[in-house]
Amino acid sequence: MHVQARSRAGLALTLAIAAALAGCNSIDGAAHRVANAVTPYKIDVVQGNFVSKEQVEALQPGMSRQQIRDILGTPLVTSVFHGDRWEYVFTINRPGVESQIRKLTVFFNGDAFARAEGDEMPSESEFVASLKGMKGTPKVPQLEASEAQLAKYPARNNAEAEQAAANLPPAATSYPSLESR
Repeated sequence: MHVQARSRAGLALTLAIAAALAGCNSIDGAAHRVANAVTPYKIDVVQGNFVSKEQVEALQPGMSRQQIRDILGTPLVTSVFHGDRWEYVFTINRPGVESQIRKLTVFFNGDAFARAEGDEMPSESEFVASLKGMKGTPKVPQLEASEAQLAKYPARNNAEAEQAAANLPPAATSYPSLESR
């Protein structure tokens, strides 16, 4: 009798393990269905400076590096080996949308702007329109000041501007050697 009870307990244990393993498969399948229904949040990745067609059109030969920086912003890449050019690269990666990559290279002769080469840049409104999937309708800000806004700031005459420029210290034209003597 003892042997019979033992074999029945072994059979019950085997059936319990088989049932548990069979249940794992259905739990695993349910877990996959839930995982497919719930997706992780993926963020938009924006790198670099967006440069618009209007900004590129504002560049004029002979402008200083500071004027170019004021219009386009700080370049993404400046090279010690290529001091006569700045690289503006803009990328935007959004889930479910094709990545956008735009490049613009600005060339200088000394401190003066010479030319710009690169991809065809979209206008501000074209870029905003390309941002599909945003909540609500994005509004393009007004890019020009009205007469009322300009009236708040008195215009400087050329004599004041020349006086302010004369008070600035001259820019360094040579630098001390980095090598020890």
